[in-house]
Amino acid sequence: MFGTFQQSQLRIEIAASASDLTRALLSPQHLRCWLLPQVIPEELPPELSPGITFTSWIGPVPVEHKVESVEADAIRFSLSRAVDGVHDWSWGEGWVQSRLEGISWIPLRLGNTATLLRLKTYLALQHQFQSPQT
Repeated sequence: MFGTFQQSQLRIEIAASASDLTRALLSPQHLRCWLLPQVIPEELPPELSPGITFTSWIGPVPVEHKVESVEADAIRFSLSRAVDGVHDWSWGEGWVQSRLEGISWIPLRLGNTATLLRLKTYLALQHQFQSPQT
C-alpha cells in the first residue's frame, strides 16, 4: 500500500435522533444519498450486516469496505485498496462520531470532515421536509 499512516477522529452534535442516524448509516439506500460523490453499489441488501463486502468509488478511486461488526449504535468497516485501514462509526441521540485510520495517499482527515458535514446536512434536510409547515 502506498501512502502515509493517517488518522482522524471527529465527533459532532447533530440535530437527529439515534434512529435517524441508524437509518442513515446502516441503509445503503440512505448512504447513496448523502455520501456523494462516493458511489455505493446498487446490489447491496436493504441493511448492512457483518460480512458484507462492497467497493465504493470516489471518481476512479476504489475503496473496498468489509462490514466487520454492527451494533444498535455502531458500525465498523475494514478498508482496503485506496485506503488500508478501519472506519468506525458510533452515534446516539444528537451526536455522531467517526474514527478513520489507515494508510493512504488520499487526505483522510479532509475526507472524514467532509463526510460528517454531508451527513449533518442530509439529516437536517430530511428533518426539514418531514416537519409540518407552520
